[in-house]
Amino acid sequence: MIVFDKLENIKDIPRTSIALGNFDGVHLGHQELIRQAVANARKKTSQGSPEKSAVFTFSNHPKSLIPGAKEVKNIIYREDKEALIESLGVDYYFDIEFTPEIMTMDPERYVKELLVDRFNAKDVFCGFNYRYGYKAAGDGELMRSLGEKYGFTLNQIPPVMVDGEVVSSTLIRQLIKAGDMDECDRYLGRNYSIGGEVVVGNRLGKSIGFPTSNIMIDETMVTPPNGVYITNCIYNGVKYPSITNVGVKPTIGTFAKNMETHIFNFDKELYGKQIRVEFIKMTRPEAKFASIGELCEQITRDCEEAKRYHGI
Repeated sequence: MIVFDKLENIKDIPRTSIALGNFDGVHLGHQELIRQAVANARKKTSQGSPEKSAVFTFSNHPKSLIPGAKEVKNIIYREDKEALIESLGVDYYFDIEFTPEIMTMDPERYVKELLVDRFNAKDVFCGFNYRYGYKAAGDGELMRSLGEKYGFTLNQIPPVMVDGEVVSSTLIRQLIKAGDMDECDRYLGRNYSIGGEVVVGNRLGKSIGFPTSNIMIDETMVTPPNGVYITNCIYNGVKYPSITNVGVKPTIGTFAKNMETHIFNFDKELYGKQIRVEFIKMTRPEAKFASIGELCEQITRDCEEAKRYHGI
């Protein structure tokens, strides 16, 4: 997959079958949209009208440029987004910064200067609610007519549904914030994960027989609520069964919100290393206990439940 992150570097692109969207989760709906663009490119090529598959997205969320707009937390890291899109068979990935100039383009200029002149779009794929241009004035009907004018075909994809619910990034953010991690995974198509560098904690876990790897909460990501979760911990590309507490450790003092992960049957030193925690299921909310002894008893029960889940 050839990646472009600057508009001025995009030149002499072959004819494309291109998927449009923010793809801020690369969830099941996004994946279906991209798959259709890829399949169309391959079909056209096999029929003697070669096209390359492409994805056009923004490296920053468009709402980040709107004064007073609430910050949109990420569902996926940028490098994961790129890797997932590449795994779907995409040839060209246009990951461009959403700038004030792009924000103020009227819909026809947006289509002409970006889709037509830069990306050489011949078949355009977008979601049922895709909007573009200044103040999101452009819709599917307008793009269809612009396609007739500039020589491309629009394919608007209906929403992907799971049990009667439209798969959307908004819904996925709500599920993560509610701690519904197993439900979230059904829409995302994978376990939600947060990564970071392992930092030195208060070492209480080790002293009571449950050593943990501590990482600070990544404030750019949607954060699950405080509680205990069955998780997987990924280190050096290997996935280990684990249990994770997200919270402020109310039983032992006042601390900033962080993540503590106990990895089962694991004895490597991880301080200063990068790990990734995949959330599978929330087992209980965080609680304040009357003593360290009560906390230890509950941790033992939590670990036994997680081990049963993992089949340990």
